[in-house]
Amino acid sequence: MAATTSSYSITMRLHTAPDHGVVGTVATTITECGGIVTAIDVAESRHDRLVLDVTCSASDSNHSEELVAAVAELDGVEVYKVSDRTFLLHIGGKIEVNSKVPLRTRDDLSMAYTPGVGRVSMAIYNNPADVSRLTIKGNSVAVVTDGSAVLGLGNIGPGAALPVMEGKAALFKRFANIDAWPICLASQDTDEIVKAVEMIAPGFGGINLEDIAAPRCFEIEARLRESLDIPVFHDDQHGTAIVVLAALTNALRVVKKDLAGVRLVVSGAGAAGTAIVTLLLAAGADDVVVVDRFGALSADDETLSEAHAELASVTNPRRATGSLQEVLVDADVFVGVSAPGILKPEWIDDMATDPVVFALANPDPEVDPAEAGKRAAVVASGRSDYPNQINNVLAFPGVFRGLLDARASEITIDMLLRAATAIASVVTDEELNPSFIIPSVFNADVPKAVAAAIRGDKTTQA
Repeated sequence: MAATTSSYSITMRLHTAPDHGVVGTVATTITECGGIVTAIDVAESRHDRLVLDVTCSASDSNHSEELVAAVAELDGVEVYKVSDRTFLLHIGGKIEVNSKVPLRTRDDLSMAYTPGVGRVSMAIYNNPADVSRLTIKGNSVAVVTDGSAVLGLGNIGPGAALPVMEGKAALFKRFANIDAWPICLASQDTDEIVKAVEMIAPGFGGINLEDIAAPRCFEIEARLRESLDIPVFHDDQHGTAIVVLAALTNALRVVKKDLAGVRLVVSGAGAAGTAIVTLLLAAGADDVVVVDRFGALSADDETLSEAHAELASVTNPRRATGSLQEVLVDADVFVGVSAPGILKPEWIDDMATDPVVFALANPDPEVDPAEAGKRAAVVASGRSDYPNQINNVLAFPGVFRGLLDARASEITIDMLLRAATAIASVVTDEELNPSFIIPSVFNADVPKAVAAAIRGDKTTQA
């Protein structure tokens, strides 16, 4: 059975016989069925019954139903109501707007709004550069999606993507104190998306493109970077690339290898794979082979699409051909951003000594991390229930904090490299080991270090 997770956490309200011993029976039953009890509260105790709230974690929705059914079969126990805690958390949305200034008196209103606000508007009209200093623009990011490539869910559209974008906005606030707004566009047309973002850009200090399918996302990002005077960051590409490079930097520290001297295989030639490869090459990697579902990308292959041909032109210097299994032979590093289950654990045995395996497909990785861990020196995944989670929240809050602080108009490859170095450096030599190559997302030093690196603070470049 898969590991339990708070993503499938439920609370059962139970009406039971007036016997406090039933609490132990309920807990034992849930545990025997593979659930984890996280809380039991007696909501009401009467002479004729107990009312219990039992909270537990399951592995998926079917497992949740199995736990409820098992409890319902107990003598003297009635399952009165079941609440899904994840859905409860989302009711009414996860973010809100609050005023930063008091609005209690006429004086307050006259300064925050009319007539005083008119003076501020005219000051910006006369000096447009003041807009970032005198408005929320200086601390705001638009999280823009068309809902065409939502992680693990695919093309589900803008409305269904909104909870994800709300979550992203909440992370911006939590980790970098940035005010972010989810912008879900009712179009998957490149020209319309570009125009829409251009039209809303005056109110934002940065644009975070999110969950837009490849190859459309490449053109959208390129055109917006050209037309806007604020930084445009596609997190699925560049956020992933930053964290992968940071984790790989430390993984190679563990196995005592240099990036320039290792053979890397990247599975997945979409947005994330392309960005990862671009950043790895910029960091000094010189032997990268990219594999898609048809095999290794090679410049000798004239049937490749334009995007894949461009990727092949800067990779695969040995002109390797064949399947993933074939190109993995003697490879030092595997990075997967592709599909579940495509890497057989036994193939890792054919890799170089002390191989590094990053299986990042979500929610189901290219290879089971536990199985990979029996054969590889270092393993990372996108999952929170295994060590070494590659999570973009390590990058994007600090990246935008630094961009906004610097009033940057663009983001460069050099900035991305510095951000990756900053994340890697948070893990000290004393902390570094095969199960700890990347800091916790809750480490407060991470966004500070990344922001400083993006700003180019001298202390980060020593």
